[in-house]
Amino acid sequence: MNIPNFITLIRIILVPVVVILLIQGSFRKALAVFILASISDAVDGFLARVMHQQTVIGAYLDPIADKALLVSTFVTLSVLHIIPSWLAVIVISRDFIILLGISVLFVMSVSVEIRPAMVSKMTTFLQAATVLLALFIRCLPGGFSHDWLEVFYWATAIFTVVSGLHYMSRGFKLMNHDSKK
Repeated sequence: MNIPNFITLIRIILVPVVVILLIQGSFRKALAVFILASISDAVDGFLARVMHQQTVIGAYLDPIADKALLVSTFVTLSVLHIIPSWLAVIVISRDFIILLGISVLFVMSVSVEIRPAMVSKMTTFLQAATVLLALFIRCLPGGFSHDWLEVFYWATAIFTVVSGLHYMSRGFKLMNHDSKK
């Protein structure tokens, strides 16, 4: 167990903490824990590169931790009517389709390298920013325009769909390439 992987495991443990705080209506605490978890994502990746401690398990755990945090918060915020349900459905559907695609490739014995595309990194950033902004506005409802939140909803939705289509395209190319062998 190295330090970056340990930090990733802590992020996974923080997921139910964020959800519980949201359910309890402790939005400021949930925001603080979400920020801590988001920062840990940058820290573990940075440390893995700088300390030359990139591992195969880390390559799997990091995106799992990201998805667990984002999907859980989107579902919870949607149930609490803080973000629109349609956006949560788009976020969850993309991740489900990607997981289904990886499963199909695995069953077909097609080798898949876990490496996020730039559009996926931007999607993750926008999803996290949307959660942060929604929680921030929830914590300080009087002083901020909700118009920015609407912009983030649509930007997040568009990038999430584009990212999903990008991964589907990559998956089909891998299947077609492998079937020609």
